[in-house]
Amino acid sequence: MVTLSSAACRTACMLRLARRSTAKAALTRLAPTAAVLVFGVTTAANGQGRAHLSNDLQRHLDAGDATATTVIVTGTSEQVAAIAARHGLRVTRALTSGASLEVPAGKLDEVASDPDVPQLSGDQSTHGEMFVTDVAIGADQAWSGDYASVASGFSRTKGITGKGIGVALLDSGVTVVPELRGQVSARVDMIDPNGTGADAWGHGTHLAGVIAGAGTIESSGRGVAPGAHIVSVKVLGADGSGHISDLIEGIDWVIANRHRYQINVINLSLGTPVETSWRNDPVCQAIERASRVNIVTVTSAGNVGKDENGNEVLGGVTSPGNCPYAITVGTVNTKGTPFRSDDVIATYSSRGPTAIDHILKPDLLAPGNKVRGLLAPNGAIAQQYPEKVIGSGADARLELSGTSISSAVAAGAAALLLDQNAKTNPEMVRALLQLGAERLPELGIVQQGAGSLNALASLSIAESGDASLRTSIVGEMISSGGVAFIASAIEPTHLTWGDHLTWGDHLTWGDHLTWGDHLTWGDHLTWGDHLT
Repeated sequence: MVTLSSAACRTACMLRLARRSTAKAALTRLAPTAAVLVFGVTTAANGQGRAHLSNDLQRHLDAGDATATTVIVTGTSEQVAAIAARHGLRVTRALTSGASLEVPAGKLDEVASDPDVPQLSGDQSTHGEMFVTDVAIGADQAWSGDYASVASGFSRTKGITGKGIGVALLDSGVTVVPELRGQVSARVDMIDPNGTGADAWGHGTHLAGVIAGAGTIESSGRGVAPGAHIVSVKVLGADGSGHISDLIEGIDWVIANRHRYQINVINLSLGTPVETSWRNDPVCQAIERASRVNIVTVTSAGNVGKDENGNEVLGGVTSPGNCPYAITVGTVNTKGTPFRSDDVIATYSSRGPTAIDHILKPDLLAPGNKVRGLLAPNGAIAQQYPEKVIGSGADARLELSGTSISSAVAAGAAALLLDQNAKTNPEMVRALLQLGAERLPELGIVQQGAGSLNALASLSIAESGDASLRTSIVGEMISSGGVAFIASAIEPTHLTWGDHLTWGDHLTWGDHLTWGDHLTWGDHLTWGDHLT
């Protein structure tokens, strides 16, 4: 029996069918505060000279140190007490790893000169990774209606949030945490007809938050499409595994109930090695059925972008990412910032073309590396991987990476497009997501598809019809790639092997996309195990 199994490698996030994938807390956008510090403790014997100051603290000191600061000192309680007593500092909060201390105005230089304090760093305000994701793809501007100002000649100011759009999440179920109250319109269980649909694994709740969380952006509780609603279809159990039959039944349930729950999008953050042509794959057939009734299906590309030696792997896209009727999404690593100029493809993100059929995939990339999101209380992922839990109590978040997360981000973007125009069909959604995407440098189409998701650009293109427009995200002007393609088989005769892999002159998709000899990859590309 073929089963759905979780790929716990890397960040226990990408779920794969039938076998495991070979695939520092997220650095988040920092809002600087002049008053908070972090420093480490050492013994007097090891201390040498003045503490190293981070740039923000040096600026505070250069400005005159006119206000009190709060510092976090790491060390034993005895070390902390000694430092506090020596400098007359007040302990404001005891921590497991040290303490928070208040440094009066004018005393920062004195503390920095203590030989027992080798380093001082600003403990700046941090925002969860969904803050980075929502801003990096321009979703926050869509919510406010700013997409209309990008499309010259249009003055609409309606905010786009995904309102009225249902996203069916076929995963491990959803636990209705506070940020999802009012966001989940139905929960059904394909594993146990008498089940509640609660999420014992934790993956589905995290993805639901990425798609349609209604919390604050600062707390990593706000999804890409906060106006959308989630229909949870549980197909994975408490260990992250399930059966293909449950998945197929789940897709067909969505088709049958699409009008009742206003379901427009399916998200499938799961996969299995490609063992047969998509034409014979029952999951791909179910996705085709969904497409024919205008349901957009978004799926993860897989987490097998490199082998055990770190060499890039081609042909690692998993099923159902190989289905031409699905929008297949790989992962871009945002480096924890909303600035797109530092983005790179995640090394684990599966590359195309697909095995057996040699279809051009992925369709595009989206953020998905070290994304902080909603935590299902007592979820198995959090229990098995406690290092992925950030914070505590009601503020605790789960940090995951993988194309699973990227698929959810793109599903949220699809909901925004459908909110903008409910008549947009699945292929139009694919084309708009691709046209708005930004090409990453030095990457080919089998690595990044059309490029990195820019929801703001896609909405603006849909509004104006201008695929050459530029958008502004955190002050950077972003050019749209203007590339869209449909799934097409790649003929082996068009591949040239040698020191580099080059697409030939005769590989063309559509009226405007022609790849020539300039599209080249490096020396270390290998085909995946199942590419035949």
